[in-house]
Amino acid sequence: MCEMDNLGDERLSLPLASNATRRNFLAGCGGAAVGLASLSLSVCAGQSSALAQADSVASSDTRSLIADLETRLPALLSQSPNVPAVSMALVADAKLLWRGAFGVKDRTNKQPVDPATVFEAGSVSKTVFAYAVLKSCEKGRLDLDTPLVKYAPDRPIEGDPRLDRITPRMVLSHTGGFQNWRSTKEPLSIHFTPGERWSYSGEGYSWLQSVLTHVAGHVNRNNCKAMEDGARVCATDFDRYMKANLLTPFGMTSSGYLYHQSMARPHDPEGRMIADRKATSIEAARYGSAGGLHTTPTDYAKFLIEILAPRPSDNYRLNANSLAEMTRAQVKVKDWLSWGLGWAVEDLKSGKILAHSGDNPGYKALAAAWPERRSGFIIMTNGDRGYDDIIAKVVKSETLQRFLPTELV
Repeated sequence: MCEMDNLGDERLSLPLASNATRRNFLAGCGGAAVGLASLSLSVCAGQSSALAQADSVASSDTRSLIADLETRLPALLSQSPNVPAVSMALVADAKLLWRGAFGVKDRTNKQPVDPATVFEAGSVSKTVFAYAVLKSCEKGRLDLDTPLVKYAPDRPIEGDPRLDRITPRMVLSHTGGFQNWRSTKEPLSIHFTPGERWSYSGEGYSWLQSVLTHVAGHVNRNNCKAMEDGARVCATDFDRYMKANLLTPFGMTSSGYLYHQSMARPHDPEGRMIADRKATSIEAARYGSAGGLHTTPTDYAKFLIEILAPRPSDNYRLNANSLAEMTRAQVKVKDWLSWGLGWAVEDLKSGKILAHSGDNPGYKALAAAWPERRSGFIIMTNGDRGYDDIIAKVVKSETLQRFLPTELV
């Protein structure tokens, strides 16, 4: 059973530059540094469909929102020649309401995207991994508040006794103390006492993934390599584990952590196509939890529905206590923002909003959910300018703000 400490009214904060915008802050948090560099657009081909009517949204507002998106998204693409495509899904009343895909997979062959086209989710991946960790916690494989060193012999750093304090809760809420990503210039280290404050860290997620793999998966010590940051990483069965324990049971059959032939190609800020990052089981072992999920908006919407209107707990789905803990504010980041377990948590007058951005080279994404209204969306692009040129403008539109009033942009 996963024991969950009540943190009460304690609030841990990280001072941020006063002139940092919400968009810049959240986009920075989304970076998963998974690999290489970039490319962009062509013409606006598009496919969309209205799939369900939602009781929680007035039908006139629903029709207005869909009509606005089916006009706005192609128009924004035509004004943004360095972003080839955008794909989006809406959830209302915990049902897939609408999905649309516009643009092309890459500038070279101009093959249109469709709702089945796969994108890199970037750090939106963390929301899915956090869910899997909490389920593993329910099964007794991990405990949220037991130090990770209790579960696996491999230590990511030596000589710092603070490592012995870092728990799954700290990793999922970004209070473990690691920097976002190590490099040859900045070796991995603990920058403050774990649990003391908030600091976004992909490295924490990577370590927690390796611990989960140790207790529930398999490591192939005969298939290893040194990654670009000098870390030695061995192949694991992380892709298989996540498919068996979450993706397939949730109906996310187009999702995974290895290279997918149906993927949209990544593009840099100038619209040049980046070489495909053909993720193998080694790359998935290093970056899968933090930023390696490959998915479609339609698939990810199925995960959102499990957050907004969960079915009864079973071998794959969380119980009510775990889900409440996942979406509860664990640490204060700014006056308008806290962090839960895998999610940013906005406290607005209209209610609690859950959100996470994604920022891999050549891909940008944003997911948000409004539990009180059982509404949400996921929007994905395959261009480095996708957040500024597409996502921010869509999210700030009046029609989408009425549907889900996130303040992330």
